[in-house]
Amino acid sequence: MQSDADKRFARMQKATALHLAMEGEETLQHLTEFSDNPKAMDYFYDLFRNLYKNGHKLPTDKKVIGTMCLQVPDELIYAAGAVPMRMCSGAYAYEQVGAEFMPAKSCPVVKATTGMLHVNQALWGEAVASVVLPTTCDQKKKCGEMLKEMGYPVYILEMPSSKDSEGARFYWQESIKKFTLDLQKITGNKITSGKLQTVIADMAECSRLFRKLNDLRKSKTPLIFGKDIFLVTSAYFIDEMASWRQAVRQLIEELEVWRQNDIAITNRQAPRMLLTGSPPIFPNLKVPILVEQAGGIIVADEVCSSNRLLHDAVAYDEANLNDMAAALADRYLKPCTCPCLTPNTDRNRKLAELVKSHAVEGVIYQAFSGCLPYEMEQKQISNTLSKAGVPMLYLETDYSSEDLGQLSTRVEAFIESIKARRRKK
Repeated sequence: MQSDADKRFARMQKATALHLAMEGEETLQHLTEFSDNPKAMDYFYDLFRNLYKNGHKLPTDKKVIGTMCLQVPDELIYAAGAVPMRMCSGAYAYEQVGAEFMPAKSCPVVKATTGMLHVNQALWGEAVASVVLPTTCDQKKKCGEMLKEMGYPVYILEMPSSKDSEGARFYWQESIKKFTLDLQKITGNKITSGKLQTVIADMAECSRLFRKLNDLRKSKTPLIFGKDIFLVTSAYFIDEMASWRQAVRQLIEELEVWRQNDIAITNRQAPRMLLTGSPPIFPNLKVPILVEQAGGIIVADEVCSSNRLLHDAVAYDEANLNDMAAALADRYLKPCTCPCLTPNTDRNRKLAELVKSHAVEGVIYQAFSGCLPYEMEQKQISNTLSKAGVPMLYLETDYSSEDLGQLSTRVEAFIESIKARRRKK
């Protein structure tokens, strides 16, 4: 006989599943109501439609390693014969559950991720061999203690707070080498240089395709909406690597035909926008959708759920395990522009490069309420962009829909101001 607590938990699971399905479908409705979406995007729309309708079932033939930040090297997990799964959630339905564990002012990503793991505890408990938490976020570190109480094995991956010194680089390399050894114990599989070399090559192909897709966004003729780019990269969190690569190849082929025939996805005069700050993760794509509903187009981004996720590849000299592990560490540290690092002037440089390479006319800075590093760094970024003559709109938001009206009004006004700037030139 079920206890009262078990019955309450079962009711909560059922209600969350229903709200999750509705939330996913609503976001997909907004994504697909844009006219003339690329046909190749149907793969990604269907992937998330099936996921949110039928639930996220983890692989049963391999161990799953949950990751809560892109700083965790997926290459090592694949080489250990396991499957990496990004645990960061964008679902408001899960955030509401996580609110039972987290303070009211905490980050919605952390609340939603905690809620997701709590709801799926019985379903995922045995499949998830470990949840890896890099020390990039204080809230995620404290969340790890809650996950342990739920029964999840938690692994703390220590990351330095700076990337500019040899000491920091050495510290991170040692962390990655230790992670390599510990992964073998967690999975029961040996990581060999041959396996790791193969996986690095596979993921380098993912990076190559992403960079090619990103290059197509530079076109004067707008070829693809930013809201679709964020869906493609959200799919990378959960899809099989080979399937994702094939779907992206088909998308690139279609967009290249569009470019050759000068076919535009939207108004050719749409203001060209860059989105930076807290990461858009499906189904929370409300800011990108609002920007493009208002007549802008997001042609570039600097977020950890998109550009930072796949842009950089691993470069090593010798194909031995020690050198490749060190090269992996460098790949995940050197290009990092996360506000958890201090100083973080490299982020200013990266944004300036993207503004120039993608002919950006305005920047949307999204900061989730409760994410202090992104909130604190917005002033520095605003000053940098102001000196470059690029306007920036700062939006503080969360996963709820309560601020949609206010956000829409501000975004529309910002886009109109960019059009007015054009007319004055």
